[in-house]
Amino acid sequence: MGAIVIALVVGGVVAVAAGIGPLGDAVREVTLPLRHDDVIRQQAQEKDLDSALIAAIIYEESRFRPQTSPAGAEGLMQITPETAEFIAQNSGATTFVLDDLGNPQINISYGCFYLRYLIDRYDGDERLAIAAYNAGGTNVDSWLAEADSDELDLEDIPFTETREYVADVEERRKEYEKNYAADLGL
Repeated sequence: MGAIVIALVVGGVVAVAAGIGPLGDAVREVTLPLRHDDVIRQQAQEKDLDSALIAAIIYEESRFRPQTSPAGAEGLMQITPETAEFIAQNSGATTFVLDDLGNPQINISYGCFYLRYLIDRYDGDERLAIAAYNAGGTNVDSWLAEADSDELDLEDIPFTETREYVADVEERRKEYEKNYAADLGL
């Protein structure tokens, strides 16, 4: 009888670790949450973005918990008031108010607009766009000028926080691709 109990416990631990079954799904939801996947899929399609990249940025910015940062960044994609004003002016928004950033649909839409803008600004270089999403385009532009290049390797990013942010987003993107392909329409 003892061997059967041990086998069931070991099997349960393996199932949880592998993300199998309801308990595995619950663990995955805690360790790698995904919410608003319908909005993410819609914005990915509308703005020609990878939905796993969007999910990874939301994860790194807020862990899918809407909040306000000490710097005043709002919502799931942590958009600052200045960036929100830039997005509103350049996206044709006519009725935007800062409180709108608390709405997941608007926040994700604005964050994706800005991400698409950054990817276009850096000629499709997603790594540079991710770095700029974290550290700002002015910093990325100065790093590129210092490197006398239009590319940056991860180790060339001088801000530790941004270097780790880029690496974490790239890793989370792979995890979202692996664990949520169907949910994200991949």
